Amino acid sequence: MKLNQIRDKHGSRHAPKRVGRGIGSGLGKTSGKGGKGQTARSGVALNGFEGGQTPIYRRLPKRGFNNHDFAPRFQEVNLDVLQWGIDEGKVKTDTPITVASLVTSGLLRRPFDGVKLLGRGSENFKATITVECAGATKSATAAIEKAGGKVVVLSRVRPNVLKDSEAKQAKRNAKRKAAEPPKKAEAAPAEPKAEKPAKAAKPPKAPKPAGDAKPA
Repeated sequence: MKLNQIRDKHGSRHAPKRVGRGIGSGLGKTSGKGGKGQTARSGVALNGFEGGQTPIYRRLPKRGFNNHDFAPRFQEVNLDVLQWGIDEGKVKTDTPITVASLVTSGLLRRPFDGVKLLGRGSENFKATITVECAGATKSATAAIEKAGGKVVVLSRVRPNVLKDSEAKQAKRNAKRKAAEPPKKAEAAPAEPKAEKPAKAAKPPKAPKPAGDAKPA
């Protein structure tokens, strides 16, 4: 090996790009740098830009929305946490376990809109309990039923929701009745007319007596 024979490893050096040598090269005119102005700067957000035509998110109509302000909020309790609370004597098993009892025992801070049971620790769950909750996963339900317990899923109707719907329905019925035209009073049934008595038959007229002939 001599100094004049030392070469870089094959592929470590690349020939420089020849730019600005006509459109046939693919790097002519703007040399691969695009146009001037907005597209020549970094940090440009052109997501959804369709060249100036009305983009698809404006062409399609809007249909509804999700109001998260009124979405229910649930507390989540895993079976291993519930088993720990039972072992520590914080949760009583002689009565149905509800979200209120979990708050009283200290396992939860706030009830929110109910509690949901999750299945973490289902393989080690052994307590026989009855749980009233807003929902439970399949693994959590199977573990509780395997231990001889029961899961009662409560309805998700909030307080006063049913009353409000009944009041709205009553208002609709009242408006509907007010919009209906008044019904005409039904006439009383006419009394049957008394039948007229049949007329008596007239007696036949007596024949005229034959008189003398009239004088001429």
